[in-house]
Amino acid sequence: MAMNLRLRDDQQEALKLRAEEEGTSMHAILLRAVDDYLARTAHQAIVRQTAKEQAAKWGELMERLK
Repeated sequence: MAMNLRLRDDQQEALKLRAEEEGTSMHAILLRAVDDYLARTAHQAIVRQTAKEQAAKWGELMERLK
């Protein structure tokens, strides 16, 4: 799937410099950033869901222990 990404001038310049420093393309850095974001947010969703489940399971006990 093709898409356009509009960066601010400062973002584009910083990305270009980073790509040159790493010896890679701006495209490769952006793909890696998207992958990192998706992995991180997927993990956060799992943690939130687990916390909700555990709060429901142990909530009554935690209230009695206060």
